[in-house]
Amino acid sequence: MKHSDVEQVPETAKAVFGDRYELAVKYADLLARDSETLGLLGPRELDKLWSRHILNSAVVAELIEEHEKVADIGSGAGLPGIPVAIANPENQVTLVEPMERRSDWLKNVAKELGLDNVRVFRARGEELDPQFDVVIARAVAALPKLIRFSVPSLLPGGRLLALKGAKAEEEIEDARKLVKKFKIESFEVVYAGKDSLQEPTKLVEVKVQN
Repeated sequence: MKHSDVEQVPETAKAVFGDRYELAVKYADLLARDSETLGLLGPRELDKLWSRHILNSAVVAELIEEHEKVADIGSGAGLPGIPVAIANPENQVTLVEPMERRSDWLKNVAKELGLDNVRVFRARGEELDPQFDVVIARAVAALPKLIRFSVPSLLPGGRLLALKGAKAEEEIEDARKLVKKFKIESFEVVYAGKDSLQEPTKLVEVKVQN
């Protein structure tokens, strides 16, 4: 993949990442370098690497409190987990990825970037014990399916933050049948990056009862 195909770093990246901006640039370089070999992003996605993927993910950090333990389930290319871990160095972020090649890649990236607040589990979401305050997920599954394999890893009072698009409200309706089984307290559509992104990131927040 020619480097000219990769989207230039937008000005907003500096506002989003602050003094950790260089780390984000390094991550983008690694992602662009290995994306094709490992099938991390589609071949036509590199020209939107920052706007659609990295910044879109990083702003989710705004919705996470300092002390909260975070899991990125179905992490794949490290999205949204790595941008969140770069933006919020005080949060412990666990990247959960079942595929060996990808989980090995994530371990190497965390090491190369010196992200000591990141650990990688080679596992599926449903194999985890309840240990997280927040689960984040992007492009993994429709909301009902996502709830089934991510909510069991949440502590009481925990939250699932699922990055969603135009069908968010529709997916919430489909997921209402799971309220009782998974002790869901509420569903809400929330936005991140309103101050920094042209198109804020749309998420569904699923809160679990205490």
